[in-house]
Amino acid sequence: MPADTNPAGDIFGGWLMSQMDLAAGNVAARRSAGRAATIAVESMSFLQPVRVGDEVSVYADILDVGRTSMRIKVEAWRRPRDGSDSSQVTQAVFTFVAIDEGGRPRPVPQAG
Repeated sequence: MPADTNPAGDIFGGWLMSQMDLAAGNVAARRSAGRAATIAVESMSFLQPVRVGDEVSVYADILDVGRTSMRIKVEAWRRPRDGSDSSQVTQAVFTFVAIDEGGRPRPVPQAG
């Protein structure tokens, strides 16, 4: 939306990063079967701008699972409102820690 733009009319990187964090958080919560908190974002790369009206799609995949943490690769892609070609606009690796009801780290359940 226009309120999410900079003076040049491009979407703020912080808005896009928050959408990526939401996507990664959904993946982390499903994999950890409960609450998970973002503890780090590494190698955030903004590859091209997103304009008002673009459709934005966010994809997240687990890279690694440790005892209490998960590294999740996230990509965001844009498609112009009046076009059919999509292009990648950003990527990053988010690290989440599974947490218990008290906010303390807890083990991530074994897969399977």
